[in-house]
Amino acid sequence: MDRWEQEGLRAANHGIRNQVEDVLDAYEAQRAHLSEVQAKLATARATAKSADGLVEVTVDSSGVLTDVRFEPKALRGKPEQLGRSVTEAGREAARRAQEQARTIMAPIAAAAEGMPDLPDLVPGAPSLREPEER
Repeated sequence: MDRWEQEGLRAANHGIRNQVEDVLDAYEAQRAHLSEVQAKLATARATAKSADGLVEVTVDSSGVLTDVRFEPKALRGKPEQLGRSVTEAGREAARRAQEQARTIMAPIAAAAEGMPDLPDLVPGAPSLREPEER
């Protein structure tokens, strides 16, 4: 290997090191931001009322039921109607929770899109973003 080839390899190695360092810096910044996002997700709640106003349901950011409230007249109606009202309010609260979680996670997702994938750094390497084909 002559001197020019060695210099070319050194330059390529230096370029790859810089890219890896940039990726690691971005990763560390996102990791620090992730704890803030996790805290927001842990405290996020979404509430919805049924169209008839008889039921109010609250869920957490995963859509898990955390509270159900009934108007006094809800208990005087038919059980089937009460069930429909609970289901309706629960679905709407879960939809709102999903929307809220997407909003909270948006900065993380955007930052991940901006980071290079493994084939960008090492030609021929498998992608970490695309599922492995079997």
